[in-house]
Amino acid sequence: MENSKTLLCISNYFKGADFLIQLKNLGNKVYLVTSDKLKDEAWPHEHIDEIFYMEGQDFDWNLEHLLLGVGNFMKSNKVDAIVALDDYDVEKATYLRENLRISGMGQTTGRYFRDKLAMRMRAKSCGIPIPAFCSLFNDHDINTFADSVEAPWVFKPRSEASASGIIKVYDKESLWIHINEMGNNRFKYLLEQFKPGDVYHCDSLIFEGKILFSLTSRYLVTPMEVSQGGGVFRSANVKYNSEDDKAIKKVNEQVIKGFGLKHGASHTEFIKCKETGQIYFLETSSRVGGAHIAEMVAEASNINLWKEWAAIEDCLVKGTKYNLPKVKKEYAGIVLTLSKFEHPDLSSFSDPEVCFKVPLDYHAGLIVKSDKQERVLELLEDYGSRLAAEFTAVVAQAKVTNLH
Repeated sequence: MENSKTLLCISNYFKGADFLIQLKNLGNKVYLVTSDKLKDEAWPHEHIDEIFYMEGQDFDWNLEHLLLGVGNFMKSNKVDAIVALDDYDVEKATYLRENLRISGMGQTTGRYFRDKLAMRMRAKSCGIPIPAFCSLFNDHDINTFADSVEAPWVFKPRSEASASGIIKVYDKESLWIHINEMGNNRFKYLLEQFKPGDVYHCDSLIFEGKILFSLTSRYLVTPMEVSQGGGVFRSANVKYNSEDDKAIKKVNEQVIKGFGLKHGASHTEFIKCKETGQIYFLETSSRVGGAHIAEMVAEASNINLWKEWAAIEDCLVKGTKYNLPKVKKEYAGIVLTLSKFEHPDLSSFSDPEVCFKVPLDYHAGLIVKSDKQERVLELLEDYGSRLAAEFTAVVAQAKVTNLH
């Protein structure tokens, strides 16, 4: 094809099928680098020109071997773009771009979308509201933080995804016990004041530095609550043009602009302080949100984040203008839990608002949509209780020992 471009996608998780399919449908050559442990997953092979497999998964990837492999591939193939489909692939993609001088996000900007300490330092320099935080490099700084910032506090791994590895502490003695237990890994964490409140996420599409689409949603049960206490994850988009919607989108715009994300998709999280109503930035990413949030966004807005991100990448490599499809304004919500059954029977969840059932093994989840937000929230409350009673499997959070 005359205007065909070559895009190399990296994903050490099974995700992004819609992205890969759309890239191919737009007339491009699509290559994928993934883990050899994912060979048997249902990748859309007919839409991928070739898949290359790395030994191990994520932590085990040897970046020098990855660079050597891509370098050899480029002897006979001109790579127009490298795309990271998951959080953990951002470093890999930026490393390749820097070494192979391929346009796109470099390592410094990439840090703002992976390293939670870099995020906070950047947000602070941009005047974006954030909870008080401290690095764990210097003992005096830690003691000053603990003596001046009211507990509780949370330790957060700087480069883990979602709520993995977060530890909550309530006093200075416990604080130092945990720091000493971290040993030489302490620099891979940050310390932050815990702010009780509602947690929101804003899912966006960006082209030429401008946010062309964003949808604000609220976690009715947060990923942190689910990962640390078990239970049923729930999220739903908020009322359009409500005070929360406008406030979140304002800070989201500050983040996208201040952090330098020029193109692509972003999933950014915020907390609305219960005491003051202040909106604080929590973290961001340069990818589509997980936990089937993309499907929820699509049901509410008619915007498939994966497909539109692919369309944006296509426009970038071809030098064309991206046009966002027509957006609808309805309401959708997701309810999702780990299931004690490999293939849970969700046939009893038969309300007409049900529009999607999560296809993952050992997961029970549904997405509902309506033109009335109240109906969505009502169903999520009902379904959450029913899933908890009939399907939920509680699995203790694995201790994070191998940090990124």
